[in-house]
Amino acid sequence: MRSIRSIYKIGNGPSSSHTVGPYRAAQLFRARCPGADAYRVTLYGSLAFTGEGHGTKKAILCGLPGAEVVFDRETGGLPHPNTMLFEAFRSGVPYAQHRIFSIGGGSIRIEGESSEDGEELYPQKNFAEIQKICRERGITLVEFIREMEGPGLDAYLKEAWEAMQDAVRRGLRADGVLPGGLELARKAKLLYETRCYNESADVAMNRMIAAYAYAVSEENADEHIVVTAPTCGSCGVLPSVLYHMRFDRGFPEQEILDALAAAALIGNVIRTNASISGAECGCQAEIGSACSMAAGGLAALYRLNIDQIEYAAEIAMEHSLGLTCDPVNGLVQIPCIERNAVASMRAISAVNLSRFLYATRKISFDEVVTTMYRTGKDMHEKYRETSHGGLAEIYRSR
Repeated sequence: MRSIRSIYKIGNGPSSSHTVGPYRAAQLFRARCPGADAYRVTLYGSLAFTGEGHGTKKAILCGLPGAEVVFDRETGGLPHPNTMLFEAFRSGVPYAQHRIFSIGGGSIRIEGESSEDGEELYPQKNFAEIQKICRERGITLVEFIREMEGPGLDAYLKEAWEAMQDAVRRGLRADGVLPGGLELARKAKLLYETRCYNESADVAMNRMIAAYAYAVSEENADEHIVVTAPTCGSCGVLPSVLYHMRFDRGFPEQEILDALAAAALIGNVIRTNASISGAECGCQAEIGSACSMAAGGLAALYRLNIDQIEYAAEIAMEHSLGLTCDPVNGLVQIPCIERNAVASMRAISAVNLSRFLYATRKISFDEVVTTMYRTGKDMHEKYRETSHGGLAEIYRSR
């Protein structure tokens, strides 16, 4: 597996695969073809169907100013649902082209080359192999990660954590209507400031966690700076849980960084053995992965054993299986924002169950990751970030 240092990427929303990835691809192609006097970028599949609502053209033009951007909604048989064709011209004649895939979480892969994100650090290919090493050596999951990643990990995690905190705080202060045409009002500030009559501690906790998730997700929808965790569309889940633990529960920052490391490894296992792309496997690959990361990270923060960490991550993913990606109007707003809040609370419930029931489990984390990938591949294309089915279709037809 690759280093976890490419799991958390800081960039503009609303979609890691539709904005962060295409922007990075545009920058890369421009660097490889500096002598061109014109560029053309053709978007296929999910990028063509939802790229307008996701701001893909804007992202590409930021990385490749003046390029012609074409939305091809007819071509099928694609090697990846997020496919882009970059072409460079001199005097009207094409002289270079790259087919580039936005493979999820802001990562890209050039056809014929490997992914440019992170070096191969882990000889282990799944969680079971990692678990075996930790048991044999009597070390924790976080100790294992730090040993494999080497120096500089904390600096990377701290930068991501600071950006996550900034997104929460900005989102809690903001109000107004999100762009895109749905006229969807921001709700994070309302959740944060409105206390229910005779509110219990549990209700207050859930309200605050939901407010933090809404805050980050609304910042993402407004195309502001967020952190992929593991994607932009699911960027509110992990920050909301850890922000609550840091500022409402008082956990030290160093322990939060350790939790971020554990969460990143969970995400790493998922992207290695399945996918974190909604266009490839539906929202189960985005929100399901984020929920799993948050559960695993929180379990590590509570210093639960590696079996409890695994079970927390497994529960979180198992109960996200089959989740479709059907963004209304091609925007990362409905159902995406609310889904982040629900997944944040589900992650905490998964950890609470794992504390007591881990010894009784029958399904491993690796098995549920494999199941998620197969489910995503079986899922009809219209439920994989095309806005052709589900909520997107019902809303459009009403």
